[in-house]
Amino acid sequence: MSAIITEKFRQHNANQFYESFTEASASTYYLFLGKSTAFTSSTTSGSDSSPPTPSDSPKDEYFSWDSMLGAKLISSDDIAYAIPRRNWANSTVYDMYRHDYSASNTSTSGSSNLYDSTFYFLTSDYRVYKVLDNNDGAAYSGSEPTSESNDPFAIGGYVIKYMYTISTSNFAKYGTTDFIPVTTDSTVSAAATAGKIESLAVTAGSGYTDGTYYAAIYGDGTSQGTSSGAIVRITITSGSIVSFGLTAGTDTTIHAGGAAYTFGYVNLGSGYTFSDTSLSSASSIGSGTGGAITPIISPHDGHGNSAITELGGHYVMSAITLTQAEGDDFSTANDFRSVGLVVDPTNFGTTTVATATTRRQTYVVKVGSVSGTFEQDVTSAALSQNVYVIFEGKWTANKEVSAFDDWSAEIDGTSLDSGSGVQLKKDGRIIIDGSGGLGALDPKTYTLEITIKAEGKTFTKSGEVTIKNKASEFKYSIQQRMGMGTKYIKVFKGEELIYTGDDVDKYSPKQTMIDFTINKLKAEYPGVEGMQNMYSI
Repeated sequence: MSAIITEKFRQHNANQFYESFTEASASTYYLFLGKSTAFTSSTTSGSDSSPPTPSDSPKDEYFSWDSMLGAKLISSDDIAYAIPRRNWANSTVYDMYRHDYSASNTSTSGSSNLYDSTFYFLTSDYRVYKVLDNNDGAAYSGSEPTSESNDPFAIGGYVIKYMYTISTSNFAKYGTTDFIPVTTDSTVSAAATAGKIESLAVTAGSGYTDGTYYAAIYGDGTSQGTSSGAIVRITITSGSIVSFGLTAGTDTTIHAGGAAYTFGYVNLGSGYTFSDTSLSSASSIGSGTGGAITPIISPHDGHGNSAITELGGHYVMSAITLTQAEGDDFSTANDFRSVGLVVDPTNFGTTTVATATTRRQTYVVKVGSVSGTFEQDVTSAALSQNVYVIFEGKWTANKEVSAFDDWSAEIDGTSLDSGSGVQLKKDGRIIIDGSGGLGALDPKTYTLEITIKAEGKTFTKSGEVTIKNKASEFKYSIQQRMGMGTKYIKVFKGEELIYTGDDVDKYSPKQTMIDFTINKLKAEYPGVEGMQNMYSI
């Protein structure tokens, strides 16, 4: 026996997943990275250049946990409903919305299912429109639409309906080459009428009497089959019924859309067509053949009531940014080859569901006693503009940082703390950088002294360090979208994000993109000419 997973079932599953982030007994989700070792034919099959297809098996689940490096919490602010991305372009053929696509009644593109068809598109300013009529499968020919009217309108030879606009921030966060976020515009939703007829499918036929006629739409709508229900205005030219449009006197149009239709039909026979909108003066369209007018039934609550359900939003996207080592819970020294989600993981050795923002999934070697010495590795090294690794050292015994009893640092006799850019790494390294107060120091040579205490022992090391350039209040970083090769630039003034730039890949070399960004911003922010890199890239 045949079976089907319906769009409503897919949407239900998406809704349940989306709601699980915020409901009273909410689930906890983490994004994880894993698999630091290469894929090989002798172990996991495949290779790094041709990775194996993931399989749904207990074996693979165990392996994912065993190879996991770290995980980051996904909050309710990091998820969005999504639909496949279909860009607007002139001279492109789009499908039209129809309620009755099937294997025997396919779309212009050949789809037998509405949600596999191209019945909506995204414009360059992030507006999304639904196509109600595609001019019998013709290519869109005209300017890019910008109207946000609640009523369907004609443009480019099409009849389209405005649905919603994606905010710039949401597009930057969730937009990809394959998917876009989908939301419902409350103004559009409020204007929707359940079961209103807003489009038609017309078969022209031949041999009919030219003129303008009116006919009721029969079915199950409110006051169906009467002048108080839905009415179609029929235009016949050169013996054929003119296709659906919005131009009265030229096209076959909807005179009145009615409401509450779940099915409908138009009878073109004698006694069912009229010369007036009150449907009181019968007027025959003649003895032509082959013509038909099929009402297209709107979504249950009307076009625009819920963009999420109407456009097939049974996808849920998550957008998580991993920033460097995330408090040292992620290793920046390892590759990763697997990405996934886990639900309700527990803290190690307990039944308590984890809630921390990040979790480390690797072991740490703890040394029972301190026998090593603290050795200076790097002196007077200035990296990537405003980020200074001005002193770097390590415990040769690799003592875990959390086991240190105390530590202190001074530069030219002035005490430093973590807010000044002092970082003690969990692998035993000590780094002082310009991300904190040190970035404001004038370029010159300073005397730095670091003291570390552990298990009754004290180690002190001093040396000269040089800051080569002073940090700017304007900073930038180049980041890569998760799951994509695309990189983009972000510019900050202090802690404020003032600009998100274009794809870095469009510029070669990278400096060209940086110069372009500076030129674009310097009129409003003159000091941006000296903007500094936030990270060593």
